[in-house]
Amino acid sequence: MTEHNPIESGVACARDGTPLRHPDRPQPKYRPLAALGHFRELLKDKENTAEVFRIYEALPSKHFMPRVRELTLSEQGERLRADEPFLPPILDDHEALRKLPEGSVAHAYCDFMESEGLTAAGLVEESEKAGRPTWPDLVQWYGWRQRDTHDLMHVLTGYGRDALGEQCVLLFTHGQSPSQGHLLLGYAGSLHIKRLVRSRAPVMKAVRQAHRTGKACPSLVAMPIRELLAKDLQVARAELNIPDPHWYRECHRVWREEGIDPYDLLAKPERAEMAAA
Repeated sequence: MTEHNPIESGVACARDGTPLRHPDRPQPKYRPLAALGHFRELLKDKENTAEVFRIYEALPSKHFMPRVRELTLSEQGERLRADEPFLPPILDDHEALRKLPEGSVAHAYCDFMESEGLTAAGLVEESEKAGRPTWPDLVQWYGWRQRDTHDLMHVLTGYGRDALGEQCVLLFTHGQSPSQGHLLLGYAGSLHIKRLVRSRAPVMKAVRQAHRTGKACPSLVAMPIRELLAKDLQVARAELNIPDPHWYRECHRVWREEGIDPYDLLAKPERAEMAAA
């Protein structure tokens, strides 16, 4: 890699000299056909999370850099980078999180991650399978922060890791940080559910509610995550304008009434697998 001094080259920087966008970072290319190819691969194996990150890479948002600039070059961004330089060690320290009050976001987060057998470090490992290079800049810090708050979104919104729950979280994320990748995964995935699972469950109402909720909720990426974890879960949801996921729960109710397991929706030998983040 060519050595650059970001300050001398006139690149926008944080106070400590970290560049907004490293001079060697390639400009993203819009590759919709490649994104569709990765989506098809994801349909074959919903656990192949690396394909999700490849889809995002192939569908860059023109609004991404303005969002990165607005946060990272602000006073709030400076504080977050100093206090929370990297979230996985904070999120995976369940011993420390369990010391926070009962009923807190932290306890709900630990319960969720432990019941699902997940870790924040595990999500990092999955993203690294995509083989993307990293750069010492503010874009990298912001992108990692978006990735590392994914499971926290599940906890705050009440959406599970079932097929529909994942689509809802993807569209909540689009409401927070619009990108065509989230739209493709969220809505195409939801239509995939409707095509393969014949039911009167209001799937599209559920995902549209999630989309609206994401738009109404303040940016989680820009929040002090340590402070959020310490809050009472119900208080946090009220402050963040996150309502009860009524239509998602209604889908689960209808499916169970119809004899369909919401956590094994596509359990047919001939099926194509569902896309989930």
